[in-house]
Amino acid sequence: MSDLTPPSSYLDFNALTQLRGEARHDPSQAIRKTAEQFEAYFLQHMMKEMRATIEKSELVESKSMETYQDMMDKEVAQHMVRRGGIGLADMLEKQMQKREAAVSAQEALQLHPKAPVMPMPPDRSSLPVPKSGAVRSYEIHRNGSGT
Repeated sequence: MSDLTPPSSYLDFNALTQLRGEARHDPSQAIRKTAEQFEAYFLQHMMKEMRATIEKSELVESKSMETYQDMMDKEVAQHMVRRGGIGLADMLEKQMQKREAAVSAQEALQLHPKAPVMPMPPDRSSLPVPKSGAVRSYEIHRNGSGT
């Protein structure tokens, strides 16, 4: 993907299908793209919510204006992510790579079923507890042989 090509949107289903195919070939690149798309969506939603707190003028309030404003927010969010964003994509990428490494380790163990396994500790049966005087007197009273 060159720098001139705009980043794919989370709303572009063809791009999502392409991203799924790329994930099979190069998971680390797909992780980065997914993290960037999520950050762009987060930023767009944040701008939309911030804009909702501002009073709107009756002169410019319309559905078409809202649609164009949403499109503008989407583009601004994507440009912000391309220029580094707020660091959310970086954190998500690191977290997903850690998870991928853990899954890879599990898959490696499944590939080698004859790998040495640590033995389980032997079964520990309960230890006998010496009976105190109170327990003996209870048993005697319960059985009725003490009176």
